[in-house]
Amino acid sequence: MKKLYIKQKVFSIGEKFTVVDEDQRLRYSVKGSFMKIPKTFSVENEQGREVSKITKKTISLLPKFFVEIDGKDQIEISKHLSFLKAKYSIDAEDLSVDGNWWDMDFEVSQKGRKVAEINKRWISWGDTYEITILNDALEELIVSLVIAIDCVKEDEAAASSSSS
Repeated sequence: MKKLYIKQKVFSIGEKFTVVDEDQRLRYSVKGSFMKIPKTFSVENEQGREVSKITKKTISLLPKFFVEIDGKDQIEISKHLSFLKAKYSIDAEDLSVDGNWWDMDFEVSQKGRKVAEINKRWISWGDTYEITILNDALEELIVSLVIAIDCVKEDEAAASSSSS
């Protein structure tokens, strides 16, 4: 079992995250494109190698986000038409997300077996998410999934604030 913490920087141009372990050692850094279409996020490991890329599809009736790992689309997050509240689905091969992922309190399972738990830390400067990884082989995928969900939430918040 391994714990990682995603820490979003509060005041930065373009979105930036760091992912650290329990000893506060840098494991991943995430950089969002600034004023670029399509909006992308690059997740790099501590050696600076890109492990995944998150892209918002721009030519679509409803927002879609794709997570690409090793050149292959692994996760798709799609918004569905709804009149009362935003509804999204997460499509990832063999993975399911259970719980309240909108409030960042959920579990990730693979073929019915829990592989990760994600919880938002409420007492922190900026957004901080605690990820408990139960299957080390899925670490990059899970970190990328959590960042993609956060991107969807930020995109939804920006869209609702611009329409009010």
